Amino acid sequence: MADSAATAAKPIKIITGADSFGCDLKDALVAHLRSLNLQVEDLGTSSYYSIAADVGRRVSSASSDDSNAAVETRGLVACGTGVGVAIFANKFPGVFAATCLTPAEALNTRSINNSNVLAVSGMSTSPESAIEILDTWLKTPFKSPCPASDSKPWPEEIQSFLDNSITEMPKIGAEVPRIEDSTCSICNLVKSRVLGPIDIIPGGSMKILRETPTSALVRFVAGSVEPAHHHTFGHDLVVTEGKKTVWNLTKKERFNLTVGDYLFTPAGDVHRVQYHEDTEFFIKWDGHWDMFFDEDLETAKRAIENESQNGSK
Repeated sequence: MADSAATAAKPIKIITGADSFGCDLKDALVAHLRSLNLQVEDLGTSSYYSIAADVGRRVSSASSDDSNAAVETRGLVACGTGVGVAIFANKFPGVFAATCLTPAEALNTRSINNSNVLAVSGMSTSPESAIEILDTWLKTPFKSPCPASDSKPWPEEIQSFLDNSITEMPKIGAEVPRIEDSTCSICNLVKSRVLGPIDIIPGGSMKILRETPTSALVRFVAGSVEPAHHHTFGHDLVVTEGKKTVWNLTKKERFNLTVGDYLFTPAGDVHRVQYHEDTEFFIKWDGHWDMFFDEDLETAKRAIENESQNGSK
């Protein structure tokens, strides 16, 4: 795609990063970008979604920095699904990150949203398909005909709306008081979220952020216990506040988790949880929510009490 850089009004700089699930795809796309003689700043790979916050922060800073007016700075992020990194990059004003699994989606998000960060899926997208998505995203101008416009020019009324969005959308994030940059990016998700009760487990509440693949914020009050249970999906979680213990009864492992700790529990593994303090965590899984109990609450509490007594002897 020799004409992609020429199509843009300004020279383009791409800031890239990925987690371990998206690093191979990111590396393939970085090589492709460099073959197009585009400037690339590769931040490499870091644990889970923190890399997307780094990319988002830099793209946001560049979008508000007049000294960079001669260069258009965009971002490219990758994780297993492409969803988590998009969520985290979008926490910063002036960043419009979109997960694209097809060239049509890339064309739409450039035309409608003027997307400046592309998020791709390391699990769902081959390098060949991702290159086609990236090329489309690079060469598509804002407000161009796209599948959403039936491949026709946008009507004048909609073009006016899209023009206004360029100045209005960045104000949305800038007007909200933000956590200091030194605070972890997961904590940004926790602010201003209203969680609903988890009826089947006393003391728990949850807010679904996205469905299929699904992510949620979960809170439990101190002293709560999740009886032994399992899911049909594996799930990743990161603790943002408090302390908890997770017993993986299938693998006979115990994990004491506190702020910043990460844990993956495979599909089908039976696990029991105790919350020592008011605790919040970010959790992500593929598919719809399900939960199958392997014991009742009183049995779980007795098992925890017995372990505590035996451990103190």
